[in-house]
Amino acid sequence: MTGTTLGSKAAPVRFDGVSKVFGKDVVAVDSIDLQVDAGKLVTLLGPSGCGKTTTLRMIAGLEMASSGRILIGDRDVTRLPATDRDVSMVFQSYALFPHMSVLENVMYGLTFSGFVKEEARNRAMQGLDLVGLKGFDTRLPSELSGGQQQRVAVARALVLEPQVLLFDEPLSNLDAKLRRQVREDIRAIQQDLGLTVVYVTHDQEEALAVSDEIVVMRNAAIAQIGTPRQLYDAPNDRFVADFIGEANLLHCEIVSVEGDEATIDIEGYRHRLPARGLPPGPATIAVRPSRLVIGRDEGVPATVAKATYVGVRMEYTLTGGFGQVFAVHDDVDTPLEPGTEVHMGFATRGPVLLPDED
Repeated sequence: MTGTTLGSKAAPVRFDGVSKVFGKDVVAVDSIDLQVDAGKLVTLLGPSGCGKTTTLRMIAGLEMASSGRILIGDRDVTRLPATDRDVSMVFQSYALFPHMSVLENVMYGLTFSGFVKEEARNRAMQGLDLVGLKGFDTRLPSELSGGQQQRVAVARALVLEPQVLLFDEPLSNLDAKLRRQVREDIRAIQQDLGLTVVYVTHDQEEALAVSDEIVVMRNAAIAQIGTPRQLYDAPNDRFVADFIGEANLLHCEIVSVEGDEATIDIEGYRHRLPARGLPPGPATIAVRPSRLVIGRDEGVPATVAKATYVGVRMEYTLTGGFGQVFAVHDDVDTPLEPGTEVHMGFATRGPVLLPDED
């Protein structure tokens, strides 16, 4: 991507006790507090119906908050219409005009905002250059791939130089390879221009790949906020552990705590790990598939129920008194056959203790 004279007016976004209620009693967002720092990409992540899209639409002014305050920069925008908020939104559907050229699509918002034609054209050409579509200005949207159409939508939003740029499931219509490429493009543009971006997705890998911070939402509320690594390595509860990447959740017993370190027991197998403030007693351990160690002499007795070769690794389903777990292993040359009796242990780093919620 080449340089451009387009600048950034990035501003922070703050939610103070914001709620959104539809009708009499349908709570879509329940009294959330949220801070998005200027120049950062923050992703709202969660299952369908958790409130992430409603939260995004309240930033845009497409939904009005039922209570609380929304600030963009130092300005209270809670009651302002979408046209007065200085934000731009990139939709899942691209929302391009099929009868207009690529250049005309990108110019549309500028012309509507009162820019003279020549300045609008120059800024639109800069926007297309920025997203890697120089030379595509005369084409129609129907002559572009899905990924190229999404880049046009990004360029159309960027040229308005908004204080906040919003993305609503922007990659959901693309195939896997394009999703990876376009998310990298979005992240590169955001970092190069220092944009404030709020990004909505239900795809955990996408969120981990693009975000400075992730806001995990559940049941209209915020479950946990953190960097991708914080959420992956230190989830607060079973929901976050299982939603951010895959996690095996196993019941265990904390038999002792010394300082910040706990010793746990699963069927006679003992393992030491950070206690995270939990006392002796029942608990849950969350273990990523790559953090399970198969085949060493010590560990929990298990049986290989299923073995799947996926090219770069083996995937195993193990069963035992603990139930069923999913494990991955890099050794594809000497795979374990279904029915093999093994011992399952845990890597030194990675397993996380969680409160027992049952």
